[in-house]
Amino acid sequence: MTSTSNFQSMAVTNTVESSHLLEPQNLLDPSQFPPDDPRQTATGVYIVIHGHFYQPPRENPYINAVERQPCAEPYHDWNERIYHECYRPNALARVLNDHGEVVGIINNYEYLSFNIGPTLMSWLERYDLQVYQRIIEGDRLSCQRLNGHGNAIAQVYNHIIMPLANERDKYTQIRWGKADFKSRFGRDPEGMWLAETAIDYPTVEALINEGIRFTILAPSQALRCRLLASEETPEPEWIEVGEGQIDPTRPYRCYLKDETGKKDKSRYLDIFFYDGPISADMGFDDVLSSSGHLAGRLGQAVHGDGRPCQVISVATDGETFGHHKGGTEKCLAYAFVEEFPRLGWTVTNFAHYLSLNPPTWEVELKPVTAWSCFHGVSRWEDNCGCGGGGVWHQHWRRPLRDTLNWLRDQLIEVYQTYGHQFFNDPGIVRDDYIRVIRDRSQTNLEQFFSQYQTHPLTELERIDALRLLEMQRHSLLMFTSCGWFFEEISRPEGTQLLRYASRAIELAAEVTGIDLEAEFLRRLALAQSNVELFKTGDEVYRQLVKTSQISFEQVAAHYAISSLFTTYTREQQIYCYNTQQLDYQIGHIGTLTLAVGRVQLTSEITREQMDFVFAVLHLGGWDFHCCIQPFAGRRAYNELKQHLFEALQQASAAQVILGMVKIFGEQSFSLQDLFAEERQRIMGLLSQETLTRLDQLYTQVYRDNYGVIMAFHRDRVPVPQELQVAVEVALSHRCVTIVRALEAESSNGLSLNHLAALEAITTEASQLRCGIHNGEVRDTLERLILRSLWMILQQNDPTTIEGEIDSLERLIKLGYRLQLNPCLAEAQEVYLHFLGKMIVPLCLGWLQRQREASISSVAVEVSSQSDVAVQMAVESQWGVSQLRKLLQLGQTLAIDVRELLSQLG
Repeated sequence: MTSTSNFQSMAVTNTVESSHLLEPQNLLDPSQFPPDDPRQTATGVYIVIHGHFYQPPRENPYINAVERQPCAEPYHDWNERIYHECYRPNALARVLNDHGEVVGIINNYEYLSFNIGPTLMSWLERYDLQVYQRIIEGDRLSCQRLNGHGNAIAQVYNHIIMPLANERDKYTQIRWGKADFKSRFGRDPEGMWLAETAIDYPTVEALINEGIRFTILAPSQALRCRLLASEETPEPEWIEVGEGQIDPTRPYRCYLKDETGKKDKSRYLDIFFYDGPISADMGFDDVLSSSGHLAGRLGQAVHGDGRPCQVISVATDGETFGHHKGGTEKCLAYAFVEEFPRLGWTVTNFAHYLSLNPPTWEVELKPVTAWSCFHGVSRWEDNCGCGGGGVWHQHWRRPLRDTLNWLRDQLIEVYQTYGHQFFNDPGIVRDDYIRVIRDRSQTNLEQFFSQYQTHPLTELERIDALRLLEMQRHSLLMFTSCGWFFEEISRPEGTQLLRYASRAIELAAEVTGIDLEAEFLRRLALAQSNVELFKTGDEVYRQLVKTSQISFEQVAAHYAISSLFTTYTREQQIYCYNTQQLDYQIGHIGTLTLAVGRVQLTSEITREQMDFVFAVLHLGGWDFHCCIQPFAGRRAYNELKQHLFEALQQASAAQVILGMVKIFGEQSFSLQDLFAEERQRIMGLLSQETLTRLDQLYTQVYRDNYGVIMAFHRDRVPVPQELQVAVEVALSHRCVTIVRALEAESSNGLSLNHLAALEAITTEASQLRCGIHNGEVRDTLERLILRSLWMILQQNDPTTIEGEIDSLERLIKLGYRLQLNPCLAEAQEVYLHFLGKMIVPLCLGWLQRQREASISSVAVEVSSQSDVAVQMAVESQWGVSQLRKLLQLGQTLAIDVRELLSQLG
C-alpha cells in the first residue's frame, strides 16, 4: 500500500491510444545513468519474476473461432474469463493505498519477464486491441529502461513437448515462434520458453542453430555444474546437482559436444534455473497475499556472501497473477514500483541480466526432462501417474501418441509428394507459412505464392496448395501438450487434439483422395477411455469429433436459416467464411415464411469457393426446413424460385416441403444444424414472445398478491415459492425495462424520472428480500456509468457538473443496492485520465486564484495541455464546490484524491 504523496512524481502518459493513465516516468536516456547504476553495471540484487502466459488453442478448426464454453460462465469461454481475471488486470494493475483506493495504474508487463503463447496472443489481438497493445508497449518500455533488452521472450509455437517432436517439427515450432514474436514485438527474441520446460540435447541444438540465446528451466533439470575453465583452474571439478541443488542466482552455459565427444566452445545455450521453492510457494502458498510477503520470501534467497551481484528469479504460470490467485496483480504492481526499489533491488529481465553478467559456470542437463513430470516427459506419452488422481488411469496416453505420430508421418509423405507440384522447396515453404497465418490478406498471399511457386498456379492449384499447408498446420496443432496433461482422453483438451487430427485427415483427402481415417480409428481404438460412455478413443472421436465437423453445405444452411432473423449485407463475414449474397427473396403467408436465395461462400483459410442455392421454410416456432444445392445455372434457379413461391401461395406447408424435396432431394437442415452461437441467439428470439407473456402473467400475479406477500414478510413467515418467483420475475422485468429506457435516453444525461423509478424498485426488492439477478441490467448499468462519466468530464461544464455528478453517483449506488456489484475498472481508468489532464490543473488554478497555495504545493508534472487547464481555472468561474464534487466522484470510484481534497480545505 502507498499514499498519494509517494506517487506525486507520476505524470500522465499516453502509452496506448485512449488509455491515459498515471504511470511512473522512468524512460531515461541510458547515457545519463551514473557509472554504478545497476542497469549499466552488474551490481547488487536483481529480481526477475517470469510469467508463462498460455492457454491451449480452443478454436473450432472449421470456423477458426472459440465457441461458447458453459463451464466458463458467466463468461463466453475460458479465454474470455481469464482475460478478465488476469490478462487485462495485469495490463492495468492497480496500486492501492491503505484504504483500498487506487493511487495509480501500472502496466505489469513493463516489469514482468513474460512469454505469451502465439495462439493466445492471436486471440487477444482480436478480442481487445487495447490490452494487446499495452502488452507490446510494456515490452517496448522495458527495452528503453534496460538497454534494449525487452521483457518478452518467445515460445515454441503451439506448446508441443519438444523432446517428443521429430526434428522437422522442432525447427518449425522454433521458427514459427520466432517469426510470430517478431511480427508483434518488432524485434528478434533473445530467449525462448519451452512448453513445460521440456528439453533434451537435440532441442538445445535446435535452439542454438536458430539463434536463441537462452531459455529458462527448473532446478531439477540440471545434472551437474562447474566453473568455466580458466588459466588458474583449467579443469574445474564437476558438482552433482541432480536433486535440484543448483544455485539459481546465476546463469549457466550449456555446451554442445562435437563429433569426438568434446565440448564445442562455439556452440552453447545459456540457461537460467528459476528458484524452485519460491516459485512453488507463489503458486500454492500465500506468498502473493501482499508485496511485503513476496519481498520477504524473495529476500530469503539472497546470498549474503559478498558476491558483487546475484539474480533472484522465479517462474510460474502467468495466470497465477489474477486467475489462480485473484487480485494478486496488485501485489506485483506495488512490489515493482515501491517494495523492491525501497529494498535497493533492481527489477530486470533475463536478457538484461545476461548482458551485464555472462555465465561463469557451465551446466550439463539430464537427458530428457520437464518441469511438471517426475519421469522425464512420460506425462505426454505414458501412464506415469502424473496428472492422474483417484481411480482413473492414463493408459490411453501411449496409443494416442503413437496414433498421432503415425498420422503425422502419413501427412509428411502427402505433403512432400504433392507439395513439390506447387513449391520449389516444401520444407522452406512450411516454415515460412507463419507469414500467411499472421496475415491472410490477398496481397500477402500473392507475395507468398510468387516467392515459392514452381509455376504460376491456377486458382484450383492454389486451393490445393493452401490445403496442404493447412494440413501441416493442423498436424502441428494436434501435438499441443495439454491433450495429454490431464487424466482422460475425452476431456476438452484431448478432444481438441482429435479435432485437429480430423481436419488434417480431411484436408489430405481433399487433395489426394486418400482416406486415412479408417486406419487412424483402428489405431485410436487401442486408447482406453475411463468413461464408460466412450470406452475407447475411436468412440470419443465418433461422438465428440465427427459430430462437430462442418461442411460448406452446413455453412450455407447456417446462412439461409439465420437470414430469416438477420439482414445480411451483400458481402458479409461469417466466422472464417466470406459470403456474397447474389440473390435473395423472402415471402410470408400466415405463419409460414419462405426464403430462397443464392450465396457464394469463400473460405478465408483455403480460398475454396462454392456457389449455393438455398430454400428455407419456417413453419413457426422451432420448425425449420432448409435445403441446399450447388448453383446449376440461372434458368434452373429462376424456375426453382418460381415453383416454390407458387407453392407458398397455397398456404400449405406440405406443398412447399414436397416442392423442396422434389427439387433438392431428401437431405435437409434444421435449427440444430446452425453453429452453436447463432442457434442459441435464434432460440432466444423465438422464446421472446413466450417470455413476454410470462413477464406479464407474473407481474399480474405479483400485483394481485402484493398485500399477501407483504403479510408473509411482516409475520416473518416464508413466502410460498410460487409467489416469491412472481416477485423476482416482476421486479426484474420492471428493472430491465427501465434501464433500457434510461440507456436509450442517456445522450442528454441521466433521466431523473428513470433513476427515481429504479430507486423505488431497489426499495421494493429490499423489503421483499428479492435480488435482481440479471446480467443485462448489470451490463447496461456499467455502460451507462462509463458513458455518463465520460460525458461529464469531457463537457467540463461548471454550471451543470454538480447535478450531473449527483445523478451519476445515484446510478452507481443503485448498482450496489441491487446487489449487481457493477465493475468500475474502466470508469476508474477514464477518471484517472481526466485527473491528470483536467481535474488536478483545475484545482491548481483555483488554489492560485485564491492565493492559498502555489502551484508547486502539489508537485505534479503537467503537460502544455494541462497548463491551459490551469489558466482556464484561474480565469473561469470554477468554484470550490464544483471541484470538491469532482474529487468526491473520484472517491466514489475508489480513487485516492485525499491530498487534493485537503488542499482545497
